Amino acid sequence: MSGPNRPAKVVVADFARYLRTETTGGLILLGATAVALLWANSPIDDIYRAIRDFRLGPEFLHLNLTIGDWAKDGLLALFFFVAGLELKRELVVGELSRFKQAILPVVAAIGGMIVPALVALSVGWGTPGIERAWAIPVATDIAFALGVLALTASNLPSSARVFLLSLAVVDDLGAILVIAILFTAKFDLVAAGVAVVALALYAYLQHRRVRSAWIYVPLALITWVAVHSAGIHATIAGVALGLLTRVRADEGEEHSPAVRLEHRLQPWSAAVAVPLFALFAAGIKVDGESLGAVFTTALPLAVLVGLVGGKLVGIFGASLIAVKFKLAEKPRGMGWRDIGALSMLGGVGFTVSLLIADLALDGEAVELAKAAVLIASGIASLSAAAMLLHRSRVHAREDL
Repeated sequence: MSGPNRPAKVVVADFARYLRTETTGGLILLGATAVALLWANSPIDDIYRAIRDFRLGPEFLHLNLTIGDWAKDGLLALFFFVAGLELKRELVVGELSRFKQAILPVVAAIGGMIVPALVALSVGWGTPGIERAWAIPVATDIAFALGVLALTASNLPSSARVFLLSLAVVDDLGAILVIAILFTAKFDLVAAGVAVVALALYAYLQHRRVRSAWIYVPLALITWVAVHSAGIHATIAGVALGLLTRVRADEGEEHSPAVRLEHRLQPWSAAVAVPLFALFAAGIKVDGESLGAVFTTALPLAVLVGLVGGKLVGIFGASLIAVKFKLAEKPRGMGWRDIGALSMLGGVGFTVSLLIADLALDGEAVELAKAAVLIASGIASLSAAAMLLHRSRVHAREDL
């Protein structure tokens, strides 16, 4: 059935299916970023800042947050939950179920964190703020990176996407741990205990095959509030819940809970959570003076070089060492030039890098660091896109 007589449920299902594609998610994210930049540099930028900085929520449990904080603490938790579900599935029943395949993206992610941090420290050594700003280039943006991959690498083997997803999730988990260690002003032991108990209960209910959303939704909210109140960045709650979700379907069960949840939540993550975060995170003032300052001031230059150069060297170098010493295996069907292109794509820092910039710096420094993240992400994504398009054509010829 087509045309105006199609049932509403069918139309909604088709739209949700469209939103599940990474190409669509990447385009929506790019559009939200463009809107944020245009709005923040328009004559009505005061409206943008008023909305972003408007506070709502109860003061109880430290939940009187700005709209921008709700976006980065709340909406990103949904995105990381979906990413955690997919990573758990790959680890248990997918491409990463063998140790030597699973260990490569982990090693690559570690290299992709250490080298950018060292590069940033080297470039910005002695600059006020670099003792915290070195953490900005350690993260890779999952949504943007997968969106660029989907747009440019249709002929690469599926293992390329799994490698990039796993690398980015491990990378962002590491970045969140950095946030928890460096940027947690105070740690509430009682709230942390509540979070641990809630996560343990979630795992037990999964083990007992309980399926009621009336139990899981409140439990997930309790976990999120507890993690947030403990002083840990709340996105860690999303990842933890995702990794604790059951991924093997029982006999007589059409899909496992992880597959069902991913299917239902992916459109909300792609069309709402990540774009709204980008809308309130990427709105920085950009003019000729600030752009020039990114390339002439040590701190933003350290961020830029760390993301573009440090990520490429760190991810590719760690992968090469791990494979050469037989600690890991290359992803199925991929060559070193493919891994090089994906390593360049790791320089797209965006989401978590902007988050760390907000936490690490203030005043003019945070605006310059954010501008550096946006410029570096643009350079990395365009460079990687060119490399991936070439590799995609090579794989297409090989398939023929």
